Amino acid sequence: MTTTNETADVPGVGQSVEAFGIRTNYHDMGTGTPVILLHGSGPGVSAWTNWRRVLPVFAEHFRVLAPDMAGFGFTERRDDLAYDIKLWVKHLIGFMDALGIERAHLVGNSFGGSLSLAAALRFPDRFERITLMGTPCGKFNMTPGLRAGWFYEPSLENMRAVMTLFPFDPAFVSDELVRERYETSLIPGAQEGLRRLLVKPNEEGETPLSGMPEEAVAGLRHPTLILQGREDRVIPMEMALRLATRIPRADLHLFGECGHWVQAERHQAFTALTLGHLLNRAP
Repeated sequence: MTTTNETADVPGVGQSVEAFGIRTNYHDMGTGTPVILLHGSGPGVSAWTNWRRVLPVFAEHFRVLAPDMAGFGFTERRDDLAYDIKLWVKHLIGFMDALGIERAHLVGNSFGGSLSLAAALRFPDRFERITLMGTPCGKFNMTPGLRAGWFYEPSLENMRAVMTLFPFDPAFVSDELVRERYETSLIPGAQEGLRRLLVKPNEEGETPLSGMPEEAVAGLRHPTLILQGREDRVIPMEMALRLATRIPRADLHLFGECGHWVQAERHQAFTALTLGHLLNRAP
């Protein structure tokens, strides 16, 4: 059953549905073929902060859904849940089942890109076209952006310091965004999803991390668009090259002077490229 949240005056709060036994906050706009937008990680993240500019534009062509995944945003947090990729895939499929969605396109940002890959590989018949942004693949070392996010402690100053590592141009870090993400980071347990997603950074030396294995993504048969900022300080550019090399039906677009927030930093180009891909329009 879908309900309206009691705190609907909060911008990040939308509708609510029980998915995989988790009371899940989500946004729902437009009609037609479903497109599910999957947010990234980072302090104070939510579907709304990732996708608020994208939702109304995509809703002109599709039914667009943006859920807060387990451990993030305004979705219910439960002590009995072990946050890992298996849970997040089950939560995503449970979300689709709860809303009666048999098949959907996926647009995944960072962590949401990893979730898109895992879900499409595990349940290929549930998904059609995929767009990935700043998505890890294979082994790499923890970046400054990920390290800062892991150690974040709630304050406006700390949130601004973390957020400036995400875009190429720090001007994208507005006072409104800092406050909104800071306030979301105050939700009890808000850091748990991020800290379960990543290992604790080593005090000295590099901290090795692993994205989706290259041999696994080679089995993805879905048409896939990969978007990447060349100056991304959260997920290195090389990740996109690996994905584009290994996914059989992949196209890659690399943005110069662009960091981790492709959908904000290159909003018009992101919108045109992604809608063209999802609508299956030749460039």
